[in-house]
Amino acid sequence: MKSAVLQLSHYPEYKQLMRLDKPIGTFLLLWPTMWSLWLASDGSPSLLHIFVFSVGTFLMRSAGCVINDFADRKVDGAVKRTAMRPLARGVVSSKEALYLFFVLVLAAFALVLLLNWQTIVLSVGGVILAAMYPFMKRYTHLPQVVLGAAFSWGIPMSFMAASGEVPMVAWYLFVANLVWTVAYDTMYAMVDRDDDLKIGIKSTAILFGKWDRHIIALLNLGFMLIMAYVAMVYNLGVGFWLAYGIACIALGYLQKEVTTRDRDACFKAFLNNNYVGLIMFVGVLLG
Repeated sequence: MKSAVLQLSHYPEYKQLMRLDKPIGTFLLLWPTMWSLWLASDGSPSLLHIFVFSVGTFLMRSAGCVINDFADRKVDGAVKRTAMRPLARGVVSSKEALYLFFVLVLAAFALVLLLNWQTIVLSVGGVILAAMYPFMKRYTHLPQVVLGAAFSWGIPMSFMAASGEVPMVAWYLFVANLVWTVAYDTMYAMVDRDDDLKIGIKSTAILFGKWDRHIIALLNLGFMLIMAYVAMVYNLGVGFWLAYGIACIALGYLQKEVTTRDRDACFKAFLNNNYVGLIMFVGVLLG
């Protein structure tokens, strides 16, 4: 039996479990957190907050990837894209994966302890959502909604840390990011749809069926409309609206990419959503 204690010789496998070689997920989690931190701080967040939320984002995304592979360890081998993951290949034990997950979560929690007590309390919700998401695909066709909530939880935390409260506009931002996450993660799920149908994994790509592209477009429209409302609440300047226009064009291009439902095109579209988040962040900075 393999030891439950982390082994230095397994670092390459731990790196793969944490997706250190695939940072897009970290950026997709980071950008909305930074939007909200800058807005909540009136454009001048403290270096402490930038540090805590940047490193915390990396740690929690890594933890989420580890628990996702733990949950999928018995089915990843049947999916072309995931067949070579460490747990699917049996080169890392389930106990090691759980140990790594808890180490990452504890490290993230240690960072949150540098913030006010209200943010510490809120952080518990983020851990629960991150741990829940991988198991939702067994019970509901809406795991992407749970992922959206997990990827948006840094928004109320940012507001609470920076201003001591979570105003209603923060929840509008939360919803905007949630629907955007559902849109881009549906693109991601379209890559695995055929395999998921065979092994019984549920997703929005399966739920939406032939309407997948139309619903993605509606979700992205909702995302941009809510972002426009948030921008008006904060009276953001022309710099934001310039970036907003570029982001709209980028989303339109990504919509075109998934038209054929080609696996590679859908995966590329998913990855390129990172640029949408970056453009919106630059817009917040300029605005």
